[in-house]
Amino acid sequence: MTSIDVKDLTKEYGTRRAVDHLTFSVQPGRVTGFLGPNGAGKSTTMRLVLGLDHPTSGSATVGGRPYTTLEQPLHHVGALLDAQAARGNRSGRDHLRVLAAGHRIPDRRVDEVLEEVGLTSTARRRVRTYSLGMRQRLGIAAALLGDPEVVLLDEPSNGLDPEGIVWIRTLLRRLADEGRTVLVSSHLMHETASFADHLIVLGRGRLLADTPLRDFIEARVRPAVRVRTSDPAALRSALAGAGHDVLDHPDGHWTVPDARVEDIGRLTSAAGVPILELAADEGTLEQAYLDLTETETEFAARHQEV
Repeated sequence: MTSIDVKDLTKEYGTRRAVDHLTFSVQPGRVTGFLGPNGAGKSTTMRLVLGLDHPTSGSATVGGRPYTTLEQPLHHVGALLDAQAARGNRSGRDHLRVLAAGHRIPDRRVDEVLEEVGLTSTARRRVRTYSLGMRQRLGIAAALLGDPEVVLLDEPSNGLDPEGIVWIRTLLRRLADEGRTVLVSSHLMHETASFADHLIVLGRGRLLADTPLRDFIEARVRPAVRVRTSDPAALRSALAGAGHDVLDHPDGHWTVPDARVEDIGRLTSAAGVPILELAADEGTLEQAYLDLTETETEFAARHQEV
């Protein structure tokens, strides 16, 4: 089983420290979301893992070895960092064939990955005619070309249409279920929540969190219950009598913070309050992420009172 191991990794550009003594591991068999505000060091870290930049100190290894020491690295690690990297005057198929030739990968594998990413019908078109979503698919095809144990993708959903977004979720899940190590950087919280099992979060080059997705959310977002009733006065009275605060919303539903569905259900039933809706108001990844990174954002818009 192959993991990505980052140990005390630091990268400085002049007086700026882009990566600050990072230590974490990305384990096989799960999809790890790689999150952080702009300037957090995600892209730099991925470049260091792939040997595209040299650390100031510390190490980044794949399966215990630096990427630069791997023979025929496409067989070990597949990566998409820049969907615009393919030459525009080549066809999509020829782009992959050039990569394959350098790693002794047969042309039949090129055709297999083209079919897997949905580009078979456009494989002989020049890359410069591809849309952003098609270039993303081509970049993912290149990452999968060597059937690698480790896959790193930077913003893979960028430019994809709704069908493509569903497809990438399914692909990531399958890769992890096959026992591969999958690291996905994204700014899209809703998308990350749909595919990630585990999260690594950076802020200003430092490690802020390394935890399962559900634990990350539950540790930072207060549990609550969502209630809707045809008798608001009775609901408020029953909840207040049991010591619960309530928040009413313009659309007519109520939120009971720090409560459980079963407790509110028993309470309202005993009080004879008519209930139209009763559900756990689960926290979101976006809420938890913003709570954690509020002070770690390098570039932020100023909020003005209106």
